[in-house]
Amino acid sequence: MERTILHCDLNNFYASVECMKYPEYRDVPIAVAGNEELRHGIILAKNQLAKAAGVKTGQTLWEARQVCASLILLPPDFSAYQRCSRMVKEIFTDYTDLIEDFGIDEAWLDVTQSRCLFGDGLMIAKTIQQRIVKEIGLSSSIGISYNKIFAKLGSDYRKPMGLTWINRENYQKIVWPLPVEDLLYVGRSTANKCRHLGIETIGDLANSDVRRLRRSLGKWGEYLWLFANGEDRSEVAKQTYIFPIKSIGNGVTAPRDLYDLEDFRLIAYVLCESIVARMREQQVAARCVCIQLRNARLVSITRRTTTTVPVYTVHRLVAIAVSLCRQHYHFQTPLRSLSISVTQLVSRHACQQLSLFDDADEQEEEVLDQVMEEIRQRFGPFSIRRCSMKQDMELTNFDPLGDHTIHPLNFFR
Repeated sequence: MERTILHCDLNNFYASVECMKYPEYRDVPIAVAGNEELRHGIILAKNQLAKAAGVKTGQTLWEARQVCASLILLPPDFSAYQRCSRMVKEIFTDYTDLIEDFGIDEAWLDVTQSRCLFGDGLMIAKTIQQRIVKEIGLSSSIGISYNKIFAKLGSDYRKPMGLTWINRENYQKIVWPLPVEDLLYVGRSTANKCRHLGIETIGDLANSDVRRLRRSLGKWGEYLWLFANGEDRSEVAKQTYIFPIKSIGNGVTAPRDLYDLEDFRLIAYVLCESIVARMREQQVAARCVCIQLRNARLVSITRRTTTTVPVYTVHRLVAIAVSLCRQHYHFQTPLRSLSISVTQLVSRHACQQLSLFDDADEQEEEVLDQVMEEIRQRFGPFSIRRCSMKQDMELTNFDPLGDHTIHPLNFFR
């Protein structure tokens, strides 16, 4: 039986939620933006009027104001966005339990087995789209196809309130003329490599020599060739399925530039406390630590290291991050932002090689981390703090979890 898969994308999600909250803004250009005073001043989302004026996601606020002087900027309300997202997902569950989230504002639905109850894929998509408008007040674009890749292309094809059915008979006409970067998983770097090979469109990719793609792009080149030819067989995950976590991290744009390693260390402690708390929730330790630094000239570097013994305490994670920074950055230009992440996660209870010297101290550190986290959960994120953080409250007075920005997935494209 041919599959029927939908991809639902909520149009201008953050801005649409704000227009629901403030109806007086529906007919004016608005954008949801970060806090300029905290140097988070970029556009997170915009409505259609702002988009028509030239406002783009990821722009700095001064750039956005240059192209649209009448632009109204609103602060993000992540609790409202999460609430609306949950309401939309509840509508999906009336039609299938095969629902795979793709960010806060997008999801795939496999409705193959629902067709006998609700009609064909187009009928189900129309019904869902109308219910989202009527019951929640948001617009959406939905792609319908026989695989996830083409369903995603369908939801991007016509906006807002678009419905696009891509099947085996019409996909070459609809999909192949599109730019190669429109294909899911083709990022900027891969698109540039494709253009060096003379590949401009998805059709060019589909008609390329797969052996040449494999030589230039590795095994991923073959996957992209299959996707372009409509041969994506990946399944939509069941709603209750929990994807294995591959990395945990936090980043921040500092309220002022960081001029030395001590500034870096202070920020690192705040970030690492949040990372270790999340590692504890997942009962994992990490074998790889990564730092990403961006300086005041907006030049970025990424460095990582693999550890012999998995990391699971704040003190050791900070020590590794500081060591990476000391080795690879010398502060000729001050840092503007940084992020720390851990990968190669293993079970905290897995067998591992123990050290003859450090384990006792690290076990004590683990108990300390856990006690501090329990106090924060009960009395708030600033109820207990390390003395070192008092050295510069301007740098350390933030909560990575509470201040976490949830971006729509298309922010990163």
